[in-house]
Amino acid sequence: MRKLSLVLAILSGIAAPCLRAQSEIVSTSAAVAPLEAPKIQATPAWYERPASAPLFPHNWVRGFTNFEVAPSHNEPDLGRCAFPQPAASGGMASGCTAYARYLFSGYIEFQPLNRTFAKHVLFFFEPRFSFGKNIPQLSYLTSMEPIAFERSVGIAFELPKSLSLRVTQHQVDYLGRYANYLGPADLRTNGPYGLYTTVGVRWSFGGYGHNSAPY
Repeated sequence: MRKLSLVLAILSGIAAPCLRAQSEIVSTSAAVAPLEAPKIQATPAWYERPASAPLFPHNWVRGFTNFEVAPSHNEPDLGRCAFPQPAASGGMASGCTAYARYLFSGYIEFQPLNRTFAKHVLFFFEPRFSFGKNIPQLSYLTSMEPIAFERSVGIAFELPKSLSLRVTQHQVDYLGRYANYLGPADLRTNGPYGLYTTVGVRWSFGGYGHNSAPY
């Protein structure tokens, strides 16, 4: 019995350092290894589309808006009224006051397709609204009376070397009372440049425009 106790005591003395070393290694590893937080991927907003989407890719609608104010004696002439106006028009009481004080304009491009050759096709819309009620050298007001709605619409096809082939249709509609006869000073024109259609080529340089699909 004493021999058995002695053998167990010797084995315990030999195994104790090994067990202590293993416990130290385990505790050190547990202390060094950082706890990794679970990775959570953010869900993109419904209006954010990837650039590789076949339909309605990222930035498929783009453009700008612009608001301008013309100082007195600098009003844009829409070509509707005679200048100087005839005496029969009534002077300051004349109804032909198509000289704008405010201009609200913009340019919008639509490029909804992102596959095959159709990815190079885009549609554009360029509206311009004129507001005011002025007679040069007679009456300068701050009125925002609507005068005309001018717009250009068309289709374009992107070509290599920053070129694009464009077909544009332009038209002007008079608004409010300007759609009717305005008196002796009324030239009865159909707006700046009137109704027309053009076929042309645009060359963009210096980074102007947008990143079109590569060829």
